[in-house]
Amino acid sequence: MRILLLGATGQVGWELERTLSVLGELITSSRSANSGLQLDISDLQQLRAALDSIAPDVIVNATAYTAVDKAESEPERAMRLNGEVPAEIGAWAAAHDALAVHYSTDYVFDGGKDGPYDETDATNPVSVYGRTKLAGDQALLASGCATIILRVSWVYGLRGQNFLLTMRRLMTQRGALRIVNDQFGAPTWCRSISQATASVLAKVPDDLASRRDLSGVYHLSPGGGTSWFGFATAVRDLLNLQCDLQPISTSEYPTPAKRPKNSRLDSTKLLETFGLAIPAWDRDLQLCVDGLR
Repeated sequence: MRILLLGATGQVGWELERTLSVLGELITSSRSANSGLQLDISDLQQLRAALDSIAPDVIVNATAYTAVDKAESEPERAMRLNGEVPAEIGAWAAAHDALAVHYSTDYVFDGGKDGPYDETDATNPVSVYGRTKLAGDQALLASGCATIILRVSWVYGLRGQNFLLTMRRLMTQRGALRIVNDQFGAPTWCRSISQATASVLAKVPDDLASRRDLSGVYHLSPGGGTSWFGFATAVRDLLNLQCDLQPISTSEYPTPAKRPKNSRLDSTKLLETFGLAIPAWDRDLQLCVDGLR
């Protein structure tokens, strides 16, 4: 099959380029000419033209506006990338019998639930970022195309900007850090996301009717969970860094965007449908940190 990967230079996209290449003809794109096709997907006309020219069987959208706090002051740009681009992809995929794979976020929930969220729980985003990501999910589902939406949380890796790399940098520069300890989720290695995506695509049937039967939202999140303080503590200990970490409450660290107190995700549906179990977050973190040494 012909696969178009959008956003190949991002932290998830970089991993996807390596896992998807064994599944068929892979065409990559990014805003930079350094990786595959140069494409600015915020230009919807340019995006449509690229889709018409490439005619992919599968579109994997690894692009997004992910600056959670900055989105509060740039809602239009966030909506263009997170809401309108998926809508455009969905419309094209529906018209050309293609499969669209897209990544959602734990921030579509308000954090009020005590336990992990499953796919049937009501969404109620509390930030511009969460609302725009939810708009993209809804647009894809409403388009009528065959789509697999993988909802992920607290993504980190060896590239780009993420909590792991930020903590490593700050802990080498400062003797003490204050880290929020009352927001809970599951850190997810982008390599596990890419491997799970490839496994899902390998198991999706070729016929359109079966693909549509499998369409929907799936939570892709590791077992267990922790707080940002717990995440930071694990990073410090695995890297043998000397830094005093002090737990604080959300109210002691105000940010422009509100974040859910609980964004743990239940991945049972992914296991039951595709036989995929995501490793525990701390096991994956150890494997990832091994690559930093």
